[in-house]
Amino acid sequence: MNTTDPSLKPRRRGRPPKQDGAYLDTRERLVRTGVAILTEKGFSAVGIEEILASAGVPKGSFYYYFGSKEEFGGTLIAAYAEYFARKLDRWFLDESRPPLQRLRDFVEDAKAGMARFDFRRGCLVGNLGQEMGTLPEPFREKLHLVFLDWQARTSHCLRAAQAAGQIGIDLDCDHLAEFFWIGWEGAVLRAKLERSPAPLDAFSRGFFAALHLQA
Repeated sequence: MNTTDPSLKPRRRGRPPKQDGAYLDTRERLVRTGVAILTEKGFSAVGIEEILASAGVPKGSFYYYFGSKEEFGGTLIAAYAEYFARKLDRWFLDESRPPLQRLRDFVEDAKAGMARFDFRRGCLVGNLGQEMGTLPEPFREKLHLVFLDWQARTSHCLRAAQAAGQIGIDLDCDHLAEFFWIGWEGAVLRAKLERSPAPLDAFSRGFFAALHLQA
């Protein structure tokens, strides 16, 4: 027998082959379900059983797909970051709209998304950041890098606004982008708390007014 043939190596007991379509479909369903739940609840408060039940995956199957809850959490952060980066690009790179209007369009889309779920859902990254003291330490850098990525995309949009003459050429777009995300995450938290778009409106009005005052 040719023992060097990779196809003859023993499989890990109880674990489906990763190239199997059913395995990948179920894993993706767990990720989608986990992301949805963590936009509403804290990571520490969510049990694996709740995620399995919501995803319609048999109890006890979780470790077929993830080595630990920490590994699962890291996967959720990456999945949400990828989803949200696509959302930002959809608005911020839309050259059919003036640059500042692209940012306003993002704000309106985010408000509509929160309203669709009665303001129960917020930002997964922001939610995890608020409970960082009880989370695995590797999450800290993952979350920080996500915010830096969002800030970079926002800064790019603001520089386009400078080039279009919409805001002052001397403004520090990196600083403004950082300020936007610090304020926006706070506004999202208040919107969840109050079940109202008012905090989002209050922040966005102040942000855009400040841009024009400094132009």
